[in-house]
Amino acid sequence: MDEGFALWANPSSPHAEGRKARSLLEDARERVKARLDWSGEVIFTSGASEAAIMALRHAKAGARLVSTVEHDCLLQAAPEAERLPVRSDGALDLDVLIEAVERERPLVAVQHVNSETGNRQDLSAFADIVRNAGGLLLADCAQSAGKMILPPCDMAIVSAHKFGGPIGVGALLVTDYALIEPLGGQERGYRRGTENLPGVLGMAAALEACGDPYITPDVLDPLDALAHECRGIGGTWLSDSLAEPTPFIRAIAMPRMSATAQVMRFDMAGIAISQGSACSSGTMKTSRVLKAMQVQPEIAANTIRVSIGWNTSREEVERFCEVWLDLAGA
Repeated sequence: MDEGFALWANPSSPHAEGRKARSLLEDARERVKARLDWSGEVIFTSGASEAAIMALRHAKAGARLVSTVEHDCLLQAAPEAERLPVRSDGALDLDVLIEAVERERPLVAVQHVNSETGNRQDLSAFADIVRNAGGLLLADCAQSAGKMILPPCDMAIVSAHKFGGPIGVGALLVTDYALIEPLGGQERGYRRGTENLPGVLGMAAALEACGDPYITPDVLDPLDALAHECRGIGGTWLSDSLAEPTPFIRAIAMPRMSATAQVMRFDMAGIAISQGSACSSGTMKTSRVLKAMQVQPEIAANTIRVSIGWNTSREEVERFCEVWLDLAGA
């Protein structure tokens, strides 16, 4: 990002400084494509929310179909979209999907990894169903890009800060520009607004810095012991019931203490957790994602979301587990 600020000029300007900025921008585009193993096109955006709006409102497709557990930004981008239910394990109901795609060129939006529970959807199976129906599959990969291989899809949403990059930059990946309507302006005419060159360079660098595994197992090990303790005292470890849990996000229900109270008590202990998605947790309402999964209301009301980042240490995870057990025994 320092390099981007030092060399910054408008990448769309024809003068020498602009051409140099354009060269850096295009180099970063190729680096992002290479790191994500994406053979299509990359349209840089201000983040996942803009990418969602771009795809859901401007894709050359018919009916919009969106799962009931999608992030708020997708549901708000397509408020009239048909909602596709999920099973109690968080997986999209395939029978419902097969019936729903029987219309002219539908656009189906499904997250790769849920931001509240950590459940991973089987997008390989969905892709075949949508493709056979002549539709388009939009994968929200905000929680998975940089951490795991991108799933098969026609379009994908990426957010830089989810894998350690800067805030305010992301991308919409498309297999072909022809899938969406051009909006004029920058990014080959598909997005308006001067490109955020420093942010794009930071995004490319962060992707290249992502290791394999994204988080080493020793950082996550204390959570296994906590899971055993949680079950033993009547709590609920939601990963037990998920179709395909992933290690970076955990949903945990504490007996006898509301999620709202837990958020405040953890904050007092210097630990940042949330009630539902961090983007909507300020409302302190019971998660609509858990409601869509038919989680019992008394469990949903006591469930917190714990996410482990690229720079989270084992000591921090151990501290969380210690505080959780103290609160649960209070």
